[in-house]
Amino acid sequence: MSTQSQTPLLAFFVLLLFSSVAVVTSDAQSDQQTAPPDAHQAVCGGPAVGGKCHSVARALRLKLIAIPSILVASVVGVCLPLFSRSVPALRPDGNLFIVVKAFASGVILGTGYMHVLPDSFNDLSSPCLPAKPWAEFPFTAFVAMLAAVFTLMVDSLMLTFHTRGSKGRTSSAAVAHHGDDISPVAHGHCHALGQADVAALSTEAAPDKTGDVETGNTMAQLLRNRVIVQVLEMGIVVHSVVIGLGMGASQNVCTIRPLVAALCFHQMFEGMGLGGCILRAEYGARMRSVLVFFFSTTTPFGIALGLALSKVYSDSSPTALIVVGLLNAASAGLLHYMALVELLAADFMGPKLQGNVRLQLAAFLAVLLGAGGMSVMAKWA
Repeated sequence: MSTQSQTPLLAFFVLLLFSSVAVVTSDAQSDQQTAPPDAHQAVCGGPAVGGKCHSVARALRLKLIAIPSILVASVVGVCLPLFSRSVPALRPDGNLFIVVKAFASGVILGTGYMHVLPDSFNDLSSPCLPAKPWAEFPFTAFVAMLAAVFTLMVDSLMLTFHTRGSKGRTSSAAVAHHGDDISPVAHGHCHALGQADVAALSTEAAPDKTGDVETGNTMAQLLRNRVIVQVLEMGIVVHSVVIGLGMGASQNVCTIRPLVAALCFHQMFEGMGLGGCILRAEYGARMRSVLVFFFSTTTPFGIALGLALSKVYSDSSPTALIVVGLLNAASAGLLHYMALVELLAADFMGPKLQGNVRLQLAAFLAVLLGAGGMSVMAKWA
């Protein structure tokens, strides 16, 4: 399976993300230059920040500390699972790895529910926006719902596309090898597999002398893992740039200081969840490097972009609120789907946890700890 066939959707999404950021910043600048200050704008922007919390110099110092700190935390988090094969206790088939992955999945779930979704509600219900239509319809919940359904659609279509793409190359070899054994396999063990797995068995499985069913199931699962990585990376990249942009443009020291620690915690454990998925996807070194690079640099990039645009970017600009709010809502729906369906449900309904009640309870506790930790972080971030 070529790594080139895995990248078009991610490349398109990154292009869409950066174009959206450009729209936000350019329109925010024009809104700031053309809109006259009035009473509504004062209420819209909130009370002026003064006293000890407002300091451009101290805020700049904290942002310059935040960029390398978050970068290092992100790299460490996402790379730890990738090197776990050299540590026996952290091997992907070990119990400890399952528990750590459950904790990281809880972090991703908590990020969607406790950070991204409330931010979108705040943006799209802001007094800066006209009451019609923004106060008359729950756009955040609607967009999050559509994003979850769209993620399911993309997930399914990508799996179908890659499965059919390999049909012409392997179907004749698979049929020649199976011969009369196709019927017993179909009636014997394939009833326990999903439809996508059955399709993969008949189209993607390379002939194997010891067991074609196991080979086909492995190929189907590998493809599934690669789709999960790409879709999960999308939601994380969007949220990371948006939150970095807001932090880089802020001059509120009281907000930035706890946010640095919260983002380091967030990026490290969210990276562990993504790194575990990348490990299971069995990508080559180049593709792994690309995925690690995008995850690790998007939040620092957002902070640097916010720093560069702090003079012109206004987070109370109507255009900025709408674009950022809609992006956060879409990211929330995507993260909810990925955390619950692709990560948690896939693991908890799998044979590893279903066959070990003690490990299952430990994983449940790890999920609660991860989601609870992100819930506590919501007090500052």
